[in-house]
Amino acid sequence: MTLFRTLTGISLAATVALQGCTTVIGQQPGTYPPTPPPPEPPPEQIADGTIYRLENVFGLFSDNKARRVGDTIIVRLSESTQASKSASTDYDKSTSVDTGDPTILGKTVTRNGIPILSNSWETDQAFDGEGSSSQSNSLTGNITVTVAEVYPNGNLRIQGEKWLTLNQGAEFIQITGIVRPADVEVNNTVDSFKIADARITYSGNGAVAEANRPGILSRLFVKWWPL
Repeated sequence: MTLFRTLTGISLAATVALQGCTTVIGQQPGTYPPTPPPPEPPPEQIADGTIYRLENVFGLFSDNKARRVGDTIIVRLSESTQASKSASTDYDKSTSVDTGDPTILGKTVTRNGIPILSNSWETDQAFDGEGSSSQSNSLTGNITVTVAEVYPNGNLRIQGEKWLTLNQGAEFIQITGIVRPADVEVNNTVDSFKIADARITYSGNGAVAEANRPGILSRLFVKWWPL
């Protein structure tokens, strides 16, 4: 009786302690190197009397595409993924053994006229299991990012984030990756599925984010409960 009371007290104390830790902090955004500042303007050229200067020449068919560190690009988010998987296993096994009536020195061993060494048994095993899983995700919208680095081959490393502060929390979108200048459209936009090594994070924190995640105690029982 004393042991039962002790275990009950320990369980209640652990429950109260864990309940005090059920407040879940929403997911925080990842970290990446800060965007470098725009390059400093070149030093002022000394007037040498020429009318045309190379640094002031613009191509006849030039556009406003991002191509330098510090330039901005509009990323058009158009992510959609679907995945499904199913598995099924079914097997049946049966075994039957019959030793008959063994003989010793040519005679069947009996007791009261009944063979006592004969034996037989049968076993049956069966298993039937199946499982399935499906998942789909969709993310659409626009986000403006900054060119953080220009590679020797001309590709652009971009990164950026957008925060939306709401009355019940905040949501954020982060994106990093590599863009080919050829994939940037005339209006300086690029589709997210054309970004190489893309890392897109969409999450948030606050009351709404906490409501969609179980507390520590619930997750503890789900993970470690043996039944």
